Amino acid sequence: MHKVAVLLLNDVVALDFGIGYQVFRLASFADGTRAYDVLVCGPNKTVRADGFDMQVHHGLDALEWADTIVVPGSEDPFKAIPKSVIVALRKAYDRGARIASICTGAFVLAASGLLDDKRAATHWRIAEALSNLYPKVTVEPNVLFVDEGRIVTSAGASAGIDMCLHLVRCDHGQAVAAYTARLAVAPLSRDGGQAQFIRHEPPGSPSSLTPVIEWMRNNLQHSHTVETLAARANMSLRTFARRFQEQTGTTPLQWLLIARIDRARGLLEGSDTSVDQTAFLTGFGSPVTFRARFRRIVGLTPTEYRRRFSAAVPLA
Repeated sequence: MHKVAVLLLNDVVALDFGIGYQVFRLASFADGTRAYDVLVCGPNKTVRADGFDMQVHHGLDALEWADTIVVPGSEDPFKAIPKSVIVALRKAYDRGARIASICTGAFVLAASGLLDDKRAATHWRIAEALSNLYPKVTVEPNVLFVDEGRIVTSAGASAGIDMCLHLVRCDHGQAVAAYTARLAVAPLSRDGGQAQFIRHEPPGSPSSLTPVIEWMRNNLQHSHTVETLAARANMSLRTFARRFQEQTGTTPLQWLLIARIDRARGLLEGSDTSVDQTAFLTGFGSPVTFRARFRRIVGLTPTEYRRRFSAAVPLA
């Protein structure tokens, strides 16, 4: 079983810890077995949070066997990181562990040198400070999360959920990740490159694009242009593009691409439709285009993806 260690340091942000712990605890397979073995560890037996303390049952030796290590953010990201933590993280990375941070947890990874010459995300309010303090790190101030392979960093608060669900999907496929998202009552469809700044309009508001977005989701198999979508929303092209970016954090065509890839993942995992059929059912038109874009976004060909994840479909 994939082992996850959540690393707690003093002044931990409780929300970040809860996200890093609970998302992986919720993930499960069709037979009900857990997808991850999750534990909490740290250099101290008692960890201070804002307003309360937490007892930690495992020491840093837990990082020696973890496949994934999650580092939540700290209320004081500028404090010195214990040398024992830096050594343990570097040893874990050198042996092949994946290390992820949530919000200001990126400062811990940066202090360990693990972000040198890499892109990284953190909360937008403190992104400039991270960049100034660690100039070898390329800080992406607007995105939800950045995946650099075995180093993954997220922005603040709910962006940690996006990152953790992304990791579940990378490990166990779309179906397990979608089921975990339903249990967490969280969206699965937000792509890591989407902006941290998203304006949420009430569904009944005249400026809300919720009806159009739902229509797009239900009609992915059809061909769409920004012009036809703007017309459906009864807006000018410029107004539609601006409001779509504000309300989803991405462009209409990028949203369609990610939604189609997600639908294709589900079909490849849970049905026996051919790759060519999947291409047409998800609106790509050309199987060649589908294969190229699927591989670019997912990192596997559709056939490889089906071979890896087709058995991992949880019960609804």
